[in-house]
Amino acid sequence: KQEVKASGTSGVKSFLSGGFGGMCLVAAGHPLDLLKVRMQTSTEYKSTLDCFRKTLAESGVRGMYRGMAAPLVGATPVFAICFWGYDMGQKIMRRVYNMAPTDKLSTNQILFAGGFSAIPTTALMAPMERIKCTLQVSSGSGSGAAYKGPADAALGIIRTGGVRSLFKGTCATLLRDVPGSVAYFGAYELIKKALTSQSAGQGAISPAAIVAAGGLAGMANWAVAIPPDVLKSRLQTAPEGRYAGVRQVFVEMMRTEGPGALFRGMGPAMLRAFPANAACFLGVELSLQAMNRLW
Repeated sequence: KQEVKASGTSGVKSFLSGGFGGMCLVAAGHPLDLLKVRMQTSTEYKSTLDCFRKTLAESGVRGMYRGMAAPLVGATPVFAICFWGYDMGQKIMRRVYNMAPTDKLSTNQILFAGGFSAIPTTALMAPMERIKCTLQVSSGSGSGAAYKGPADAALGIIRTGGVRSLFKGTCATLLRDVPGSVAYFGAYELIKKALTSQSAGQGAISPAAIVAAGGLAGMANWAVAIPPDVLKSRLQTAPEGRYAGVRQVFVEMMRTEGPGALFRGMGPAMLRAFPANAACFLGVELSLQAMNRLW
């Protein structure tokens, strides 16, 4: 079998494979992501099942895919940058420690690379998340303005608060994605290594191992990221000027709803995490293998 050397992978291949993986992730996980955001931004739902039933009754099956256009269009550059950033993080570690491209990275070096990937990604992730969350909580039932699509939502956000408003929640996104990416890539590499006796990309691995490692990595990510994600969702979907920043969201939430509110949406996030991220990493690894066969 053709060897896939992720450690020596070009930035272009990392970028393209990450973009394809992101598209796979969105297609597989959007309905449950919608339930997660609705539960995080409203207190009217008793459970994931209750949220699902009410959303289905209100908007039908099509409503489960409300807001998918924005993350689907944005998934290619966002995940492309994420996996490119992860590849760059690994290269930084190799340069700092004078390692060859084929040398295996230590766990700490992998964790650094994972955290580093979140920094360039946030520049695109923050406005895309702002548009997506705004669309997901909007409806014609009085819970917010009903937007026709991501472009309409973006224009509405800009009209209300200016271009800067598109980047509301950037700090909250970093607060979520840096530790989340550490858990995400760290768990993936460690689980894949345990299942294949190989570190990332040091040879062809089975699709089953990729699916298992990718799915569990997604769950590890959300286990760490869900509390800051709740804060980010509240901040990004609040009326303009409602909160001064993520700290105020946290303080008010603790005072009025208690610590349990930080884990609202955990059910759909975890349900979505395994299939969505299994699809993502399968797309990344298989497209990377295909590119390595071609050039």
